[in-house]
Amino acid sequence: MTFETHPGDFYGFENLLPETERGIVLRVREFLRTQVAPIINDHWARAEFPFGIIDGFRELDIAGLMYDGLAAHRGTRLLTGFLALEICRCDPSVNTFYGVHTGLAMGSIHRCGSDEQRERWLPSMARLERIGAFALTEPHGGSDVAGGLETTARRDGESWVLDGEKKWIGNATFADLVIVWARDVEDGHVKGFVVEKDTPGFRPAKIEGKIALRAVQNADIVLDGCRVPEENRLQRANSFRDTSDVLRQTRGGVAWGSVGCMMAAYELALAYAKERQQFGRPIAKFQLIQDHLATMLGNVTSSLALVVRLAQLQDEGVTKDEHAAMAKSVVTTRMRETVALAREVFGGNGILLENDVARFFADAEALYSYEGTREINQLIVGRAVTGMGAFV
Repeated sequence: MTFETHPGDFYGFENLLPETERGIVLRVREFLRTQVAPIINDHWARAEFPFGIIDGFRELDIAGLMYDGLAAHRGTRLLTGFLALEICRCDPSVNTFYGVHTGLAMGSIHRCGSDEQRERWLPSMARLERIGAFALTEPHGGSDVAGGLETTARRDGESWVLDGEKKWIGNATFADLVIVWARDVEDGHVKGFVVEKDTPGFRPAKIEGKIALRAVQNADIVLDGCRVPEENRLQRANSFRDTSDVLRQTRGGVAWGSVGCMMAAYELALAYAKERQQFGRPIAKFQLIQDHLATMLGNVTSSLALVVRLAQLQDEGVTKDEHAAMAKSVVTTRMRETVALAREVFGGNGILLENDVARFFADAEALYSYEGTREINQLIVGRAVTGMGAFV
Protein backbone atom coordinates (compact mmCIF):
# COMPACT_ATOMS: atom_id res chain seq x y z
CA MET A 1 0.00 0.00 0.00
CA THR A 2 1.25 3.48 -0.82
CA PHE A 3 0.44 6.74 0.93
CA GLU A 4 0.64 10.39 0.11
CA THR A 5 3.86 11.81 1.53
CA HIS A 6 5.29 15.27 2.09
CA PRO A 7 6.06 17.54 -0.88
CA GLY A 8 9.68 17.24 0.27
CA ASP A 9 9.66 13.43 0.02
CA PHE A 10 9.95 13.50 -3.77
CA TYR A 11 10.76 9.80 -4.16
CA GLY A 12 8.25 8.59 -1.57
CA PHE A 13 10.77 7.06 0.85
CA GLU A 14 8.17 7.10 3.61
CA ASN A 15 6.37 4.32 1.75
CA LEU A 16 9.19 1.97 2.75
CA LEU A 17 7.59 1.82 6.19
CA PRO A 18 5.04 -0.95 6.83
CA GLU A 19 1.49 0.21 7.39
CA THR A 20 1.65 -0.12 11.19
CA GLU A 21 4.76 2.05 11.46
CA ARG A 22 3.39 4.54 8.96
CA GLY A 23 0.38 4.89 11.24
CA ILE A 24 2.68 5.85 14.12
CA VAL A 25 4.30 8.53 11.96
CA LEU A 26 0.89 9.92 11.01
CA ARG A 27 -0.17 10.14 14.67
CA VAL A 28 3.01 12.00 15.54
CA ARG A 29 2.56 14.30 12.54
CA GLU A 30 -0.94 15.26 13.62
CA PHE A 31 0.16 15.91 17.19
CA LEU A 32 2.97 18.16 15.97
CA ARG A 33 0.68 20.01 13.58
CA THR A 34 -2.00 20.72 16.15
CA GLN A 35 -0.14 20.95 19.47
CA VAL A 36 3.42 22.08 18.73
CA ALA A 37 3.47 24.13 15.52
CA PRO A 38 1.00 26.79 16.76
CA ILE A 39 3.05 27.63 19.88
CA ILE A 40 6.68 27.00 19.02
CA ASN A 41 7.61 30.40 17.57
CA ASP A 42 6.55 32.13 20.77
CA HIS A 43 8.60 29.76 22.93
CA TRP A 44 11.58 30.01 20.56
CA ALA A 45 11.47 33.81 20.74
CA ARG A 46 11.38 33.72 24.55
CA ALA A 47 14.01 30.95 24.76
CA GLU A 48 11.63 28.80 26.79
CA PHE A 49 10.77 25.15 26.39
CA PRO A 50 7.07 24.27 25.85
CA PHE A 51 6.77 21.90 28.82
CA GLY A 52 3.07 21.45 28.12
CA ILE A 53 3.82 19.22 25.13
CA ILE A 54 5.47 16.52 27.25
CA ASP A 55 2.08 15.05 28.19
CA GLY A 56 1.24 14.79 24.51
CA PHE A 57 4.49 12.98 23.77
CA ARG A 58 3.73 10.65 26.67
CA GLU A 59 0.38 9.72 25.11
CA LEU A 60 2.07 8.96 21.79
CA ASP A 61 4.11 6.20 23.53
CA ILE A 62 7.15 6.61 21.28
CA ALA A 63 9.98 7.33 23.74
CA GLY A 64 10.77 3.64 24.23
CA LEU A 65 10.44 2.52 20.61
CA MET A 66 14.14 1.73 20.24
CA TYR A 67 14.26 -0.60 23.23
CA ASP A 68 12.62 -3.98 23.83
CA GLY A 69 9.68 -4.01 26.19
CA LEU A 70 9.42 -0.25 26.67
CA ALA A 71 6.67 0.65 24.20
CA ALA A 72 3.65 -1.00 22.65
CA HIS A 73 5.60 -1.31 19.40
CA ARG A 74 9.31 -2.12 19.00
CA GLY A 75 10.40 0.20 16.23
CA THR A 76 12.98 -0.28 13.51
CA ARG A 77 15.72 2.26 12.95
CA LEU A 78 13.82 3.29 9.84
CA LEU A 79 10.78 4.16 11.96
CA THR A 80 12.74 6.03 14.62
CA GLY A 81 14.56 7.88 11.86
CA PHE A 82 11.35 9.03 10.24
CA LEU A 83 10.08 10.14 13.64
CA ALA A 84 13.19 12.27 14.14
CA LEU A 85 12.64 13.72 10.66
CA GLU A 86 9.00 14.43 11.45
CA ILE A 87 9.68 16.13 14.78
CA CYS A 88 12.53 18.23 13.38
CA ARG A 89 10.37 19.15 10.37
CA CYS A 90 8.09 20.79 12.94
CA ASP A 91 10.84 22.19 15.16
CA PRO A 92 14.53 21.34 15.68
CA SER A 93 14.48 22.41 19.35
CA VAL A 94 11.73 19.93 20.17
CA ASN A 95 13.56 17.22 18.28
CA THR A 96 16.73 17.97 20.24
CA PHE A 97 14.82 17.56 23.50
CA TYR A 98 13.42 14.27 22.25
CA GLY A 99 16.75 13.01 20.86
CA VAL A 100 18.73 13.87 23.99
CA HIS A 101 16.21 12.06 26.17
CA THR A 102 15.48 8.97 24.05
CA GLY A 103 18.82 8.59 22.28
CA LEU A 104 21.66 9.93 24.39
CA ALA A 105 20.29 9.49 27.91
CA MET A 106 18.20 6.35 27.49
CA GLY A 107 20.73 4.97 25.02
CA SER A 108 23.56 5.35 27.55
CA ILE A 109 21.63 3.44 30.20
CA HIS A 110 20.50 0.79 27.74
CA ARG A 111 23.97 0.18 26.28
CA CYS A 112 26.12 0.78 29.33
CA GLY A 113 23.92 0.00 32.31
CA SER A 114 23.45 -3.29 34.12
CA ASP A 115 20.18 -5.20 33.88
CA GLU A 116 19.18 -3.78 37.26
CA GLN A 117 19.94 -0.22 36.16
CA ARG A 118 17.96 -0.63 32.98
CA GLU A 119 14.97 -1.85 34.96
CA ARG A 120 15.39 0.92 37.54
CA TRP A 121 15.40 3.84 35.12
CA LEU A 122 14.31 3.00 31.57
CA PRO A 123 10.60 2.21 32.06
CA SER A 124 9.90 5.54 33.77
CA MET A 125 11.99 7.35 31.13
CA ALA A 126 10.01 5.64 28.37
CA ARG A 127 6.85 6.95 30.02
CA LEU A 128 8.46 10.43 30.21
CA GLU A 129 7.97 10.43 33.97
CA ARG A 130 11.71 11.06 34.24
CA ILE A 131 13.56 13.21 31.72
CA GLY A 132 17.18 12.53 30.84
CA ALA A 133 20.21 14.55 29.76
CA PHE A 134 23.72 13.65 28.56
CA ALA A 135 26.77 15.53 29.84
CA LEU A 136 29.93 14.94 27.81
CA THR A 137 31.05 18.27 26.26
CA GLU A 138 33.18 20.54 28.44
CA PRO A 139 34.28 24.19 28.29
CA HIS A 140 37.70 23.11 26.98
CA GLY A 141 36.67 19.87 25.32
CA GLY A 142 34.45 19.63 22.26
CA SER A 143 35.98 17.79 19.32
CA ASP A 144 38.91 16.76 21.54
CA VAL A 145 36.78 15.54 24.43
CA ALA A 146 37.89 11.91 23.99
CA GLY A 147 41.47 12.72 24.91
CA GLY A 148 40.93 15.94 26.80
CA LEU A 149 38.12 15.07 29.22
CA GLU A 150 38.85 17.07 32.37
CA THR A 151 35.95 16.10 34.64
CA THR A 152 37.24 13.60 37.20
CA ALA A 153 35.73 10.75 39.18
CA ARG A 154 37.34 9.58 42.43
CA ARG A 155 36.24 6.44 44.26
CA ASP A 156 35.52 7.05 47.95
CA GLY A 157 34.13 3.97 49.69
CA GLU A 158 30.76 3.08 48.18
CA SER A 159 30.53 6.42 46.38
CA TRP A 160 32.23 8.38 43.62
CA VAL A 161 33.11 12.05 43.86
CA LEU A 162 32.77 14.02 40.62
CA ASP A 163 34.56 17.31 40.00
CA GLY A 164 34.64 19.42 36.85
CA GLU A 165 32.48 21.36 34.41
CA LYS A 166 30.23 20.50 31.48
CA LYS A 167 28.91 22.78 28.75
CA TRP A 168 26.02 22.86 26.25
CA ILE A 169 24.09 20.13 28.05
CA GLY A 170 20.57 19.97 26.60
CA ASN A 171 17.65 19.36 29.01
CA ALA A 172 20.00 19.72 31.98
CA THR A 173 18.20 22.63 33.63
CA PHE A 174 15.18 20.42 34.35
CA ALA A 175 16.29 16.80 33.78
CA ASP A 176 15.65 14.21 36.48
CA LEU A 177 18.68 12.13 35.41
CA VAL A 178 21.90 13.41 33.83
CA ILE A 179 24.43 10.98 32.36
CA VAL A 180 27.79 12.47 33.33
CA TRP A 181 31.00 11.18 31.74
CA ALA A 182 34.14 11.57 33.85
CA ARG A 183 37.68 10.28 33.89
CA ASP A 184 38.56 7.87 36.72
CA VAL A 185 41.64 9.33 38.43
CA GLU A 186 42.86 5.84 39.30
CA ASP A 187 42.94 4.09 35.93
CA GLY A 188 42.52 7.07 33.57
CA HIS A 189 39.48 5.55 31.81
CA VAL A 190 36.22 7.39 31.10
CA LYS A 191 33.22 6.13 33.05
CA GLY A 192 29.54 7.04 33.06
CA PHE A 193 27.47 8.10 36.06
CA VAL A 194 23.76 8.77 36.51
CA VAL A 195 23.47 11.97 38.51
CA GLU A 196 19.99 12.53 39.89
CA LYS A 197 18.33 15.92 40.10
CA ASP A 198 19.16 18.00 43.18
CA THR A 199 22.24 15.93 44.04
CA PRO A 200 24.47 18.13 46.25
CA GLY A 201 27.43 19.51 44.31
CA PHE A 202 25.59 19.38 40.97
CA ARG A 203 24.78 22.89 39.72
CA PRO A 204 23.28 23.50 36.25
CA ALA A 205 22.86 27.06 34.93
CA LYS A 206 20.89 27.91 31.79
CA ILE A 207 22.92 29.23 28.86
CA GLU A 208 21.50 32.53 27.62
CA GLY A 209 21.91 34.48 24.40
CA LYS A 210 21.74 31.64 21.86
CA ILE A 211 20.80 32.35 18.24
CA ALA A 212 19.89 28.72 17.49
CA LEU A 213 17.77 26.03 19.17
CA ARG A 214 16.54 28.72 21.50
CA ALA A 215 13.81 26.55 23.03
CA VAL A 216 16.36 23.95 24.11
CA GLN A 217 17.34 24.43 27.73
CA ASN A 218 21.12 24.05 27.44
CA ALA A 219 23.10 24.32 30.64
CA ASP A 220 26.59 24.90 31.91
CA ILE A 221 27.12 22.42 34.74
CA VAL A 222 29.47 22.69 37.69
CA LEU A 223 30.32 19.48 39.54
CA ASP A 224 31.86 20.37 42.88
CA GLY A 225 32.39 17.38 45.12
CA CYS A 226 29.27 15.82 43.62
CA ARG A 227 28.85 12.47 45.41
CA VAL A 228 27.27 9.64 43.39
CA PRO A 229 26.68 6.14 44.78
CA GLU A 230 28.41 3.17 43.14
CA GLU A 231 24.99 1.84 42.21
CA ASN A 232 24.62 4.87 39.91
CA ARG A 233 27.83 4.17 38.00
CA LEU A 234 26.96 2.65 34.62
CA GLN A 235 28.32 -0.83 35.09
CA ARG A 236 29.17 -1.48 31.44
CA ALA A 237 30.84 1.89 30.75
CA ASN A 238 34.54 1.21 31.22
CA SER A 239 36.23 3.41 28.59
CA PHE A 240 35.53 6.08 26.00
CA ARG A 241 34.84 3.27 23.52
CA ASP A 242 31.57 2.71 25.33
CA THR A 243 30.73 6.41 25.13
CA SER A 244 31.51 6.33 21.41
CA ASP A 245 29.16 3.40 20.95
CA VAL A 246 26.29 5.56 22.19
CA LEU A 247 27.33 8.46 19.95
CA ARG A 248 27.58 6.22 16.91
CA GLN A 249 23.89 5.43 17.20
CA THR A 250 22.67 8.96 17.95
CA ARG A 251 24.79 10.65 15.27
CA GLY A 252 22.58 8.99 12.69
CA GLY A 253 19.57 10.50 14.45
CA VAL A 254 21.06 13.98 14.03
CA ALA A 255 21.36 13.31 10.30
CA TRP A 256 17.69 12.30 10.17
CA GLY A 257 16.69 15.43 12.04
CA SER A 258 18.74 17.54 9.66
CA VAL A 259 16.79 16.10 6.74
CA GLY A 260 13.62 17.19 8.53
CA CYS A 261 15.01 20.69 9.05
CA MET A 262 15.86 21.20 5.39
CA MET A 263 12.65 19.52 4.25
CA ALA A 264 10.64 22.02 6.28
CA ALA A 265 12.61 24.93 4.83
CA TYR A 266 12.09 23.63 1.29
CA GLU A 267 8.35 23.13 1.78
CA LEU A 268 7.95 26.60 3.25
CA ALA A 269 9.85 28.11 0.32
CA LEU A 270 7.80 26.14 -2.20
CA ALA A 271 4.48 27.29 -0.72
CA TYR A 272 5.68 30.89 -0.51
CA ALA A 273 6.96 30.89 -4.10
CA LYS A 274 3.54 29.82 -5.35
CA GLU A 275 1.78 32.60 -3.44
CA ARG A 276 4.20 35.53 -3.60
CA GLN A 277 3.46 37.86 -6.53
CA GLN A 278 6.13 40.02 -8.19
CA PHE A 279 6.06 41.61 -11.65
CA GLY A 280 2.49 40.41 -12.08
CA ARG A 281 3.09 36.70 -11.55
CA PRO A 282 3.97 34.17 -8.80
CA ILE A 283 7.71 34.12 -8.22
CA ALA A 284 7.55 30.35 -8.73
CA LYS A 285 7.29 31.10 -12.48
CA PHE A 286 10.77 32.63 -12.54
CA GLN A 287 13.67 30.46 -13.65
CA LEU A 288 16.01 31.47 -10.84
CA ILE A 289 13.44 30.58 -8.18
CA GLN A 290 12.82 27.21 -9.83
CA ASP A 291 16.56 26.61 -9.84
CA HIS A 292 16.64 27.26 -6.09
CA LEU A 293 13.69 24.94 -5.50
CA ALA A 294 15.16 22.13 -7.60
CA THR A 295 18.50 22.44 -5.82
CA MET A 296 16.83 22.31 -2.42
CA LEU A 297 14.71 19.31 -3.37
CA GLY A 298 17.76 17.51 -4.72
CA ASN A 299 19.55 18.09 -1.42
CA VAL A 300 16.60 16.78 0.57
CA THR A 301 16.11 13.73 -1.65
CA SER A 302 19.75 12.66 -1.76
CA SER A 303 20.11 13.21 1.98
CA LEU A 304 17.01 11.16 2.68
CA ALA A 305 18.41 8.34 0.55
CA LEU A 306 21.60 8.43 2.62
CA VAL A 307 19.87 8.22 6.00
CA VAL A 308 17.42 5.56 4.84
CA ARG A 309 20.33 3.32 3.85
CA LEU A 310 22.08 4.12 7.14
CA ALA A 311 18.98 3.01 9.05
CA GLN A 312 18.86 -0.22 7.07
CA LEU A 313 22.50 -0.90 7.94
CA GLN A 314 21.73 -0.19 11.60
CA ASP A 315 18.81 -2.61 11.56
CA GLU A 316 21.16 -5.20 10.07
CA GLY A 317 23.68 -4.51 12.84
CA VAL A 318 26.57 -3.73 10.49
CA THR A 319 27.08 0.02 10.91
CA LYS A 320 30.52 1.43 11.63
CA ASP A 321 31.66 4.82 12.89
CA GLU A 322 32.36 6.01 9.38
CA HIS A 323 28.83 5.23 8.16
CA ALA A 324 27.24 7.49 10.80
CA ALA A 325 29.99 10.09 10.36
CA MET A 326 29.44 10.36 6.61
CA ALA A 327 25.69 10.74 7.04
CA LYS A 328 26.07 13.48 9.65
CA SER A 329 28.71 15.37 7.67
CA VAL A 330 27.07 15.21 4.25
CA VAL A 331 23.49 15.79 5.35
CA THR A 332 24.22 18.77 7.58
CA THR A 333 26.31 20.38 4.84
CA ARG A 334 23.45 20.03 2.37
CA MET A 335 21.03 21.26 5.02
CA ARG A 336 23.04 24.44 5.47
CA GLU A 337 22.82 25.21 1.76
CA THR A 338 19.13 24.34 1.63
CA VAL A 339 17.97 26.55 4.50
CA ALA A 340 19.99 29.46 3.06
CA LEU A 341 18.31 29.06 -0.33
CA ALA A 342 14.90 28.80 1.33
CA ARG A 343 15.47 32.02 3.25
CA GLU A 344 16.60 33.64 0.00
CA VAL A 345 13.36 32.67 -1.73
CA PHE A 346 11.52 34.62 0.98
CA GLY A 347 13.67 37.69 0.41
CA GLY A 348 13.42 40.17 3.29
CA ASN A 349 10.40 38.29 4.65
CA GLY A 350 12.73 35.38 5.36
CA ILE A 351 14.14 37.04 8.46
CA LEU A 352 10.73 37.33 10.11
CA LEU A 353 10.05 34.64 12.70
CA GLU A 354 6.36 34.63 11.77
CA ASN A 355 7.30 33.05 8.43
CA ASP A 356 8.96 30.08 10.18
CA VAL A 357 11.83 29.73 7.71
CA ALA A 358 13.98 32.04 9.86
CA ARG A 359 13.77 29.56 12.74
CA PHE A 360 14.97 26.68 10.59
CA PHE A 361 17.68 28.87 9.08
CA ALA A 362 19.02 29.72 12.54
CA ASP A 363 18.60 26.27 14.06
CA ALA A 364 20.49 24.63 11.21
CA GLU A 365 23.70 26.18 12.52
CA ALA A 366 23.46 24.19 15.74
CA LEU A 367 22.64 20.93 13.94
CA TYR A 368 25.64 21.53 11.70
CA SER A 369 27.98 21.63 14.71
CA TYR A 370 26.76 19.32 17.45
CA GLU A 371 27.49 15.57 17.76
CA GLY A 372 30.64 15.97 15.72
CA THR A 373 31.60 18.89 13.51
CA ARG A 374 31.81 18.45 9.75
CA GLU A 375 35.61 18.43 9.93
CA ILE A 376 35.83 15.72 12.59
CA ASN A 377 33.31 13.51 10.80
CA GLN A 378 35.19 13.97 7.53
CA LEU A 379 38.36 12.78 9.25
CA ILE A 380 36.55 9.72 10.60
CA VAL A 381 35.54 8.85 7.05
CA GLY A 382 39.01 9.69 5.75
CA ARG A 383 40.65 7.38 8.29
CA ALA A 384 38.30 4.58 7.27
CA VAL A 385 39.03 4.83 3.55
CA THR A 386 42.78 5.40 3.79
CA GLY A 387 43.64 3.42 6.89
CA MET A 388 45.53 6.46 8.20
CA GLY A 389 44.45 8.83 10.95
CA ALA A 390 44.90 12.56 10.39
CA PHE A 391 43.47 13.98 13.61
CA VAL A 392 46.73 15.47 14.90
